[in-house]
Amino acid sequence: MNGNNRSARGAHQLPKMIRTVLLASGLSCAALPGLVQAGPTIQHGEEGYVTFSYALQMWMQNRDYSSASNSGSSFDTFLRRNRLTFMGQYNDEIGFYAQLEAGNDSKYANDERSVYYRDAYITLDFTDATRFIVGRFKNTFSRENLEACLEPLTLDRSVNSYTPFGGTRDTGVAMWGNLADAKFQYRLMVADGREGDDVPKDAPRITARAHYSAFDPEFDYGYLGTYLGTRQVLTIGVGYDFQPDVAYANSTLRRDSQDYQGMTADIFYEQPTASGTYTLSAAYFDYDVGDAINKDPDATLPITTQLEANYIKAGYLLPGKVGMGRLQLFARHDSAKYNVTGSDLDQTITGFGANYYIDGQKVKLTLEHAMVKFDKEHATDHTLQNNAQTTLGLQVIF
Repeated sequence: MNGNNRSARGAHQLPKMIRTVLLASGLSCAALPGLVQAGPTIQHGEEGYVTFSYALQMWMQNRDYSSASNSGSSFDTFLRRNRLTFMGQYNDEIGFYAQLEAGNDSKYANDERSVYYRDAYITLDFTDATRFIVGRFKNTFSRENLEACLEPLTLDRSVNSYTPFGGTRDTGVAMWGNLADAKFQYRLMVADGREGDDVPKDAPRITARAHYSAFDPEFDYGYLGTYLGTRQVLTIGVGYDFQPDVAYANSTLRRDSQDYQGMTADIFYEQPTASGTYTLSAAYFDYDVGDAINKDPDATLPITTQLEANYIKAGYLLPGKVGMGRLQLFARHDSAKYNVTGSDLDQTITGFGANYYIDGQKVKLTLEHAMVKFDKEHATDHTLQNNAQTTLGLQVIF
């Protein structure tokens, strides 16, 4: 790439190593922004390098029930996330990212989880406005899914941010970029979506997303749940997800194929002040597959295909240290309405807690108490009755 093309990347373009670390932060939720968060780096040739890091989240959790048939409280200690990450550059334009995962090890007595590639992709950066990602990577639909899961505001993200078919990640290609000094960002993703014998037509899933940043730009592919007072941010985003002929409304006769579409809108605001840093975030989700779930669907059609949901969350980071670290208080309210006939799934989740940052996001403790309330409690299934859970989490990143 010649010097003129490189200069076209704009004022927000960063040196290549910093750019790669920032990109990996947004895409994977295992790496974190800034060179201070990167692990050891090995040079490869004149331009290339490989950086690797390790991240662990361990949770101790108490719940009001043990299983669907047991109302006795349960205590569980498990590895929520357990990740080894490799990222780097072949040259100034071509990079890569690979992440090995063995998450939720020991959860519900499921020990010795298998290791697999959670992410594996190539990045192609031509200009700040024209970038590509090829492989398996984060679904670009919702802000919450794109927020780094090792830099959240609350303990974890809402499951409603995961689309019914793409989920948290999908395999395909995305084109994205920043415009107008990164005030605007666009993404377009073409991926597998739903596949299998129950799909009337194996067509690609198409996802589009755009956002506008009024103050400091959010110029990475991913987002953070909190910038810990280092940025003043106001970002408004929208997303659309579509896959044609994704399910039969009459699966017995394999007739009446239905399209899938998902929509979301979200807002994120963080304001550092002398009295502390204030964070506010909210989103709305709507997933629809032509009401197939209420007709004669196939057995594998997700229950989330007819869902309306939203969340609102808020945080307050104290201005100075409390002991050896910094204290951030947070609260969250999630609401989900499953438009499924005869179901007892409609629920709200209200949670509150605190993050204690001993060394930023690299070493932190999180305590959260969440209360789940169902619009209509199930008569016998204790997992679908009002309950509460308390979680203590430790996070360490090397």
